Amino acid sequence: VQLQASGGGLVQTGDSLRLSCAASGRTFSSDIMGWFRQAPGKEREFVAGISRSGVYTYYADSVKGRFTISRENAKNALYLQMNSLKPEDTAVYYCARIKNIPSREVDDWGQGTQVTVSS
Repeated sequence: VQLQASGGGLVQTGDSLRLSCAASGRTFSSDIMGWFRQAPGKEREFVAGISRSGVYTYYADSVKGRFTISRENAKNALYLQMNSLKPEDTAVYYCARIKNIPSREVDDWGQGTQVTVSS
């Protein structure tokens, strides 16, 4: 599967951004999907996950209430709406095909998109 993330940029504290991920090469609706991020000097961490149908969503505590993951299976697209951004959200964000939510084991990574939040 090919995963192409986009939508990153430089914003100020409190701003919003919407990341997109275009998927190809597989039946997108068959895949559990998620977003991860990696800040400088830190390990890559889980941000959000979404079930195949989009009915179930899961979030890291650090983004709960601020970020919303969604998908449009008809468009093979995954999204991450990020509101009330904080400097600690600065990271490279990756979309990924996840084996299952509890393990957060990733089958395929997309390339990252940089999000920088200035204070």
